[in-house]
Amino acid sequence: MQASRIYWTFCAGVFAFGLLALAASPWLSLSVNLSRSLPGTLYLIHKGAAVKKGELIAYHWQGGATYPAGTTFIKRVAGVAGDRVQRQGNEYRVEGEWIGIAKPFSKAGVPLQPAPAGVIGAGEYFVATPNPDSLDSRYALTGNVRQAAVIGRAYEVF
Repeated sequence: MQASRIYWTFCAGVFAFGLLALAASPWLSLSVNLSRSLPGTLYLIHKGAAVKKGELIAYHWQGGATYPAGTTFIKRVAGVAGDRVQRQGNEYRVEGEWIGIAKPFSKAGVPLQPAPAGVIGAGEYFVATPNPDSLDSRYALTGNVRQAAVIGRAYEVF
């Protein structure tokens, strides 16, 4: 029994030290996902890392809906500069790949306007998740995420 207690105390100490090291790191941070837009709960963010299509991106939300400005959002990069966003009614595709349907209201009842179709501009990302309730680039409120708002690449921990 005593050995088990020592083991778990040691593990907790290592974990606490790791969290303190991350908090002081200029390269890494942690973020907790409070929504169901992605399957994970805890994400490691590599600050300043370049992101590519298909990868997870962490960025600062500009504010709106029920989220304050500066909230960290994590989404998958579905489109990059030069890619074409197509819209038929409220259905979205990027370079022909199905993204989803833009809903008229958020789960909280906030009215949402669909984002325009077109070519993604330089230094911008079209972000999305497979969750139908994701507040992503399908909506004018979010639009394309500008490079200036990007924190870095995100990795699901669990």
